[in-house]
Amino acid sequence: MEFVKFFVILTLCNGIFEKIYFGVKKVEFPNNLKFTEDHEWLLIEGNIGTMGITEFAQGELGDIVYVDIPDASAEVKKGDTIGTIEAVKTVADLFSPVSGKIIEVNSSLNDAPETVNKDPYNAGWILKIEMSDLSEVEGLMDTEAYKGILNH
Repeated sequence: MEFVKFFVILTLCNGIFEKIYFGVKKVEFPNNLKFTEDHEWLLIEGNIGTMGITEFAQGELGDIVYVDIPDASAEVKKGDTIGTIEAVKTVADLFSPVSGKIIEVNSSLNDAPETVNKDPYNAGWILKIEMSDLSEVEGLMDTEAYKGILNH
């Protein structure tokens, strides 16, 4: 686990802007995953990619109440909107990190969507994609690159 700044406010005090960090959050960064700028993660096992959202993303969304994902067998292209995650305060799109065919969805999220909040990298996985173009993985970030976008 590492600490990551999660939002900054600029205040004007006597004509000088000051940074004030509202909070710091512990965020887990598994080393065996690839990441997108949209805060999805992908675990690659051969030509199968298991996808979910990052711990940072679930924390920003807040309490997740519904996960809308397509049925298994849907064909997807990298960057396509493939579903949504509904939280108490917002709804966020899910984007496919790679092209391929959805071969499995985590149906347990229908009854317990809060699993994404509680365990985003394990039991909170969202779907599995049989990747059609393994070279697309090269465009995803490793752990260090993902940490870099969170700290800016």
